[in-house]
Amino acid sequence: MANAQVILKEKIEGLGAEADVVKVRAGYARNFLIPQGKAYEASRSNLRHVEALKAARARREAEELLAFQEIATKISKLSPKFTLSTGQGGKAFGSVTSIDIHKELEANGIVIDRHAIDLEKPIKKSGKSDVSIRLHPQVAAILTISVEAGEESEEN
Repeated sequence: MANAQVILKEKIEGLGAEADVVKVRAGYARNFLIPQGKAYEASRSNLRHVEALKAARARREAEELLAFQEIATKISKLSPKFTLSTGQGGKAFGSVTSIDIHKELEANGIVIDRHAIDLEKPIKKSGKSDVSIRLHPQVAAILTISVEAGEESEEN
């Protein structure tokens, strides 16, 4: 099994970020990474350019962190309200899920990954609840949502 060392030019999910020297299968490097411009062959001359790539990586990560912090402040300022319909005895029909929260955030102009919303189980009770949203490994936001009981629906 032939392996090759390559220097990544850009972030590749599951492999690494720019300026990382990684070992991959020779065919993957030869047929995909290098022709697509996603990596350099890890030769001595190319290893000298790693410092420039590391500087670009640090700059990109700092910009991403700043952008996620701005999104976190926007999320913290929001307080969306959801209404659940209730039946006899005040039992709620349905619940507030991460999909509902995601749609509400998008309606307010905040675009995030739906899987970043940490909701252990759907919210079925009325009142205020705090929901944690992981935007970045170093940035998390707390969203306070309020759930109200709606009109009672009649059953036949």
